[in-house]
Amino acid sequence: MASLPLPYIAEGHSSPKIPTKRIRNSAQSHEVHLAFPAKRLESLEISSKSYLPEISSLSKEGELEMAFALLSEMDSLDINVGTEIFAELLQGCVDIRSLSEGRQIHARLLKSGPFFHKNEYLETKLLVFYAQCDCLVSARELFLRQDRPNVFSWAAMIGLLSRQGFSEAALLYLCKMLENGNFPDNFAIPNALKACSDLGFIDFAKSIHGYAIKLGFSECVYVLSSLVDFYGKCGFLVDAMKVFDEMPERNVITWNSLMVGFIQNSMDEEAAKIFGNLRNDGIQPTRANIASFLSASSNLRALAEGKQGHALAVMLGLELDGILGTSIVNFYCKLGLIEDAELIFYRMMDKDEVTWNVMISGYVDDGQIDRALDTCHQMRRNNLRFDCVTLSLIISACSFSGKLALARACHGYCIRNSIVTDLVVASKFINMYASFDRIACAEKVFNVVKMRDLVMWNAMISAYAQQGLSAKAFQLFHHMQLESVRPNVYSWNSVILGFLRNGNVGKAQDMFLEMKDNGINPDIVTWTTLICGLAQNRYGHDAIRLFNLMHSIGIRPNLVSIIGVLLACGNAASLRYGMIIHGYVIRRGFLPSLSITTSLISMYGKCGSIVTARKIFERVSYKTLPLFNAMITGYSLHGHAKEVFEIFRHMKDEEVVPDDITFTGLLSACCNAGLMVEGLQIFTEMVLTYSNSPQKEHFGCMVRLLARFGDFEAAVRLLSEMPLKADGHILGSLLAACKEFGETELAEDLSKYLFQLEPTNSANFSTLANTYATSGRWKEASKIRAFMLENGLKQNLGCSWIEIETEIHVFVADDRKHTAADRIWDALFCLHEDMKLMGCRSIIDSAELDVRHEIICL
Repeated sequence: MASLPLPYIAEGHSSPKIPTKRIRNSAQSHEVHLAFPAKRLESLEISSKSYLPEISSLSKEGELEMAFALLSEMDSLDINVGTEIFAELLQGCVDIRSLSEGRQIHARLLKSGPFFHKNEYLETKLLVFYAQCDCLVSARELFLRQDRPNVFSWAAMIGLLSRQGFSEAALLYLCKMLENGNFPDNFAIPNALKACSDLGFIDFAKSIHGYAIKLGFSECVYVLSSLVDFYGKCGFLVDAMKVFDEMPERNVITWNSLMVGFIQNSMDEEAAKIFGNLRNDGIQPTRANIASFLSASSNLRALAEGKQGHALAVMLGLELDGILGTSIVNFYCKLGLIEDAELIFYRMMDKDEVTWNVMISGYVDDGQIDRALDTCHQMRRNNLRFDCVTLSLIISACSFSGKLALARACHGYCIRNSIVTDLVVASKFINMYASFDRIACAEKVFNVVKMRDLVMWNAMISAYAQQGLSAKAFQLFHHMQLESVRPNVYSWNSVILGFLRNGNVGKAQDMFLEMKDNGINPDIVTWTTLICGLAQNRYGHDAIRLFNLMHSIGIRPNLVSIIGVLLACGNAASLRYGMIIHGYVIRRGFLPSLSITTSLISMYGKCGSIVTARKIFERVSYKTLPLFNAMITGYSLHGHAKEVFEIFRHMKDEEVVPDDITFTGLLSACCNAGLMVEGLQIFTEMVLTYSNSPQKEHFGCMVRLLARFGDFEAAVRLLSEMPLKADGHILGSLLAACKEFGETELAEDLSKYLFQLEPTNSANFSTLANTYATSGRWKEASKIRAFMLENGLKQNLGCSWIEIETEIHVFVADDRKHTAADRIWDALFCLHEDMKLMGCRSIIDSAELDVRHEIICL
């Protein structure tokens, strides 16, 4: 270690006043070069005590260079330096966290002999100094050397361990302190409470609370503020308020602790009220108070209140430092006011990584991906390194913009800088690769990290679930428990989603029931995921029952769950319940939502109430593409081709560009209404005018349309020329058309392919048997029926239902079990006779009816 003093010739006794730069922090600290103008002392008898007041004053003011200059002057005059001067200098180093200068004092004490470096007072001062500078190794060495550590030594170690995240060790030191007969002071107790909040040790903290009262700290602002902070962070806001209300005196730190507690528990309105009470009590807010208020305002999306907070900061002349300036930028970013955020951002003189990250995050959330990436480049030009948060934002930007190449470059940067194993970054990479359908890459990132936390396990489970890989998601779900990582509600939700994506509804429902048995309460996301999954998998009535159950136990539905139950009502044709949901939507104020309005139109269209759907459609002044699509699809389902084209013309007038769903609805309407010419025009317009590449749904509609008019040659040519591989749905519809026109040879060729593609689909076998029967080829039809019987293939009977008042009536093909079956069959017979009198041809002739009856009886 370098020695402290550089001697000079002193010429006088008066304390020199030299312009020096204050040392602000340890990062700026350096070895002090004690250049001092030479002076001569006229008085020969100068004691150490005469220097003590000036050195003490300079140390307290942070003027360490001047204080050390006086020490150098004492050395040049061979004046003995007492323990009090060393103690004052060490305290000065503690106050401004000047690590380098404090180490020089330590070296000076070691050179001065055991009288100094073994002095209990100086030894404690050194220990406190290293603890405040977060030098754990040096502090612990000094602590272990002490035979009987005093209360200040114990408190310093507890504070150091607590700050550095060694919470259990901090509490262990507290216990040992008590065992050694030392009572905790107003410094040890707050740090112990912080350790308890980090660990979630509620009972331990309550014991400390009681012990603090017994020790007489019931009026100590510092201890009581720490109790408010602890109870707030742990969610015990009633207890936090009780301590707060009983405090005889409160400072701004106490008020801020209470505000932060409310904000962390999503009680932002209460936090804003606390800020109002603070001002009503005549307390001038600090930067931390206003920063907390801005955080609450951003969470509440309270623009006016947040702007008032900003104005108050300006009025009070508060500096836009890292805390306040970043809070204002964050407020404007969260409310989407990016330009206002930029004004504050570029006015800030000292911007750290946190400030840059907030601005980048604002751009990403606002969809300005290029601006976000450009800000990252500016950050590097300002010699700031990317931290884990910055990289996470860059990865998110890559996911949103679909820039896989940039994402790979970012991955390479993380590998080169040894950040790839950071849990936050790795989790983001997993999510990003999953969004690009690169599940193998996501697995590689997951396997590289050995010490995985819950977030990372959840990221990989979610990636599998999003891809419908339910088996892998479920396997990983059990594997994490074997690694002693307990799944949370997000883990369960992801596994349930995976099963629903894979169509395994039963397993998803079983997982839902198992959650409570494992001590996990389903949240709104769980209920919503299951309701939407059931609706999408055509379990409409189950989804409706689940929605009722959720509502009955007091869980308030959100936007997504309402959309899910409306989809279920449409799929189940439950008009009555759909109207009930419509009423609920009006009462709860969800109606202005375009997504809800679109779902209502779709539901009414599917339930047969197309007039009501049109009324809702007409009430919307600003119509979006999904709204037009819902109306077109509804009319198409009912065969109202004229109205479909009317809506399409309206859509063009509004300059709304159609998408694939629009053209599917238009082509389906043409197919249902038998409009060959219009269908060909729509198909041509889709390709040439709007440059939309036809999908399977569009080709399927055209194949059905051509087959409906008996143009099988054109239908087969279209199938052979389409760039996509035909699926069972398209080929099955063509096979059904073959039956109508007696195209037995084509039906046989299609069946051979379909039997390989869908070996367990009984509908294909049944259609071929009916085609043979229609052509009078009874022997071949019998063979098909025998094959179905041998292989256990049963025809999926047609099913329909109607809801009358509160009762649902279900009808299965050729089913006579309904209580009113005789009356229903009589009505059908009368309708059939009326159709014949009107000249309508029966779709099913008597021969086919005989074959169908035999297949049903299998």
